[in-house]
Amino acid sequence: MLIHRNDSNPARGSHVSRRMALRVGASGFLPGLSLPGLLRMQAQAATGRETNAKSCIFLFLQGGPSTIDMWDLKPEAPSEIRGPYKAIRTNVPGTLVGEHCFRTAKIADKFTMLRNHSHTDNGHTTGCHYVLTGVKAAFADGANTKVPVNDLYPSIGSVVARELGPRGGVPPYINMPHPLTAGGPGFYGAEHAPFVIESDPVQPDFEVKDLRADERLGEGRVKRRGQVLESLEKGLSQQGRAGTMDTYYQKARDLMTSPQARKAFDLKAESEKTRKEYGPTSLGQCALLARRLVEAGCRFVGVDHGSWDTHFSCFPSLEKDLIPHADMAFSALVSDLHQRGLLDSTLVVMMGEMGRTPRINDKAGRDHWSMTQTVLLAGGGVQPGRVIGATDKTGSAPTADPVGVSDILRTVFHLMGIDSDKILHTPLGRPVPIVNGGKVIRELL
Repeated sequence: MLIHRNDSNPARGSHVSRRMALRVGASGFLPGLSLPGLLRMQAQAATGRETNAKSCIFLFLQGGPSTIDMWDLKPEAPSEIRGPYKAIRTNVPGTLVGEHCFRTAKIADKFTMLRNHSHTDNGHTTGCHYVLTGVKAAFADGANTKVPVNDLYPSIGSVVARELGPRGGVPPYINMPHPLTAGGPGFYGAEHAPFVIESDPVQPDFEVKDLRADERLGEGRVKRRGQVLESLEKGLSQQGRAGTMDTYYQKARDLMTSPQARKAFDLKAESEKTRKEYGPTSLGQCALLARRLVEAGCRFVGVDHGSWDTHFSCFPSLEKDLIPHADMAFSALVSDLHQRGLLDSTLVVMMGEMGRTPRINDKAGRDHWSMTQTVLLAGGGVQPGRVIGATDKTGSAPTADPVGVSDILRTVFHLMGIDSDKILHTPLGRPVPIVNGGKVIRELL
C-alpha cells in the first residue's frame, strides 16, 4: 500500500473511549475482537497514545546504505542512476524492492518502508550525531576539524533508558559489537550510558567480558571485596569522576550477579537452525543477540554495522556482502519476533546516517547523499505492509513532505510512550527538550 504523507488531524479516527470500547466489545459489534485486543484499545484510550513498544532494536548501517539499490529502485532511470540491479515483487501487491533483498521481499507485509527520509548533513560523524541525538553537531573553537562536540546531548538509547528505566535483569541500553558513534548519555550522565558488548557475537569464542566473577575467588571472598569497596566509596565524593566510576562499578556488580543477564547473553543456547537463519555474519548474530536481550527486558539495543561507505566499485561488495547481510538479519529478526509473539511489543528500525548519491560516480561507486534514504520500521505499533512517501524519478529528493530526523525520533518515542516535549536541564541549567521540533509520523501508526 502506497501512502503519501499529509498533515492530517492526528486525532482524527484514532480516539476510542474506554466506555465505547467496553460497550462495543461486549455487544459483539466488533467480530473477532479478543479480550487482549479489547484491553489494548482501553489502554490506548486511557493514555491517548498508540503505545505498543516496550523495547526497540536499532540496526544502524553506519557509513550510509545505498537504499536506491535496495528499497527504492529507479528501473526507468538512465543506467548511471538505476545501477545494475533489477526490481522484484514482494508479498505486498504493487511494492517492489531490489533483487538482492529477496528475503525481506517475502515478509514485506510485516514491515513498512519510509522512502522520504531526508536531512542536510552529509558527514559521517556529524550525521551520526544528528540522527542519534536530533541535534546538529557543533564544533569546538570554530575549528574545521569536523569533530563534533557530542558529549552534551543524549542519544536515543539513553533517552529510552532514562525515561523507561530497567526491565528484567539486563541493562536497559546496550550497544554491540562496539559503541555507537554519538550513542552516549550526554548530560544525562553515566547512569544512562550504554552497556557495550565489545566483542562480536559472530566469533566462535564470543562471550561478554567480565560477566562472570573470577572463578578462583570463592563466594565469601567476592562478598568481602564488595564490602571493602563499598566502604571506600562512602569516603569519597559522589560527584564528578568518583561518582561516575561508582555508577560503572555498580552496573558491573549488578550484571555479574544477574542470572537473567548470563542467560540472555548466552548465544550458545540458540539452535544451529536459528543461528543460520540470521546468517553467519556480525549483523546477523548481533540481531539474534538483540532479540534475546529484548526478550530478557532490555529497552534499547543499538547494533552498529559498518562498511556501508561505498565510494568505489560498490556493486560487488553490495551484492556479495552488505545487502545479503542486512537482508538476512532484518528478515530473520522480524520473522523471529513475530513467531515468538514479541513483534507487537518490539520496535525494529533499520537505517543509516544517510543514503547514497543517485548518480554513480566515475569510480563505480556512490557518494554521500543525505537528501534521501529509505528507513525500514517494523513492530511496536507500526502498521505493516506499507510504503510511505516517495522520491522523484532519479531518487534525488522526496516528491513531497520529507520526513526529518526529529520526525523519526519523535515517532519512536511516541511509540514507546515517551513524551518528546518533556524539558530536562543541563548541568548549567539550560532547558533542553527531548526532541526539538518534528512531529509524529501518523501514517506509520
